[in-house]
Amino acid sequence: MSEVTLRPAHQAPSAPTLDMSTRLGSVTFPNPVFTASGCAAAGQELDQFFDISELGAIVTKSIMLAPRSGRATPRMAETPSGMLNSIGLQGPGIDAFLDKDLAWLASRGARTVVSIAGGSVEDYAKLTTKLRGRPGLAMIEVNISCPNVEDRGQVFACDPAAAASVISAVKRAAPTGVPVFAKLSPDVTDIASIARACVDAGADGLSVINTLLGMVIDTDTMRPALGGVTGGLSGPAIRPVAVRCVWQIRQALPDIPILGMGGIRTGLDALEFVLAGANAVSVGTTVFGDPRAPIRVLDELARALSDRGFERFEDAIGLAHKPPVLYVPEDPDPIGDEPAVVFHPSVAFEGDG
Repeated sequence: MSEVTLRPAHQAPSAPTLDMSTRLGSVTFPNPVFTASGCAAAGQELDQFFDISELGAIVTKSIMLAPRSGRATPRMAETPSGMLNSIGLQGPGIDAFLDKDLAWLASRGARTVVSIAGGSVEDYAKLTTKLRGRPGLAMIEVNISCPNVEDRGQVFACDPAAAASVISAVKRAAPTGVPVFAKLSPDVTDIASIARACVDAGADGLSVINTLLGMVIDTDTMRPALGGVTGGLSGPAIRPVAVRCVWQIRQALPDIPILGMGGIRTGLDALEFVLAGANAVSVGTTVFGDPRAPIRVLDELARALSDRGFERFEDAIGLAHKPPVLYVPEDPDPIGDEPAVVFHPSVAFEGDG
């Protein structure tokens, strides 16, 4: 297993060194902090601020078969503790992406999670086929949940059967040994049922969550603030929703890998997702104000785990679902009348090895 040591630029005295590796499907990543799709293109913008190969992986902006101009402007609106975006999956198309962006990521030694999006099941299958044999490809994230499309019928993640049809096609076309993760929408009544349908269709894991569908009205113009009227809400405002979704899916599917995301700004935010059941996390919107946020979150998460007595990142995954084990320390509290009873993560849980 690999280890990560905190970068000197962020390192305080006695910085922790612990096993931060995590496994998603058949792939082991050196650490659990990724970028989030759509917030840093293909990583080149962030590479001037830190070495992107030090992250667990770079998740690319969702790519489609053909070049796409996206939705009408204005495309972004600030909200309390977050932002709305209505970009509309703008991009260069898969061929230009492979020749330029994916090739560059491979040259940098970054592990790459390619996010794909399409308007039909056939689109997703064709995109996946084009990824075969490409260096640096670590995982495929299937974006079936983007709210920033003109036709809401394209949001496959809102229907279990539609979601399953896409995942099944991608899984059949995917390169051997490359995990396929379905990216889910929180804009559903029962996210666990969508998750289960994707897993039954062959998904190796789940990315949880995409943005929430939202809207802002400009009270000066008295019209929608976004050119596309609605957009995807991201940022700290959605974090409680995202943590809830991760929790519900982990309860329903205790063994499926989860990549958690939604409003993560700090290492403690990331830890919250991990305790809820995420095997790794993606850092997104906060990079607009702090381009070094992903590497900072990694350092802060490592320190938070060390401060809580963990020696391995994986020991914290889903811990909030388990009943605490209490024990009396060898040296009880010498001041109080009652022995101090505390929790420590190194203590085994009932039924655990």
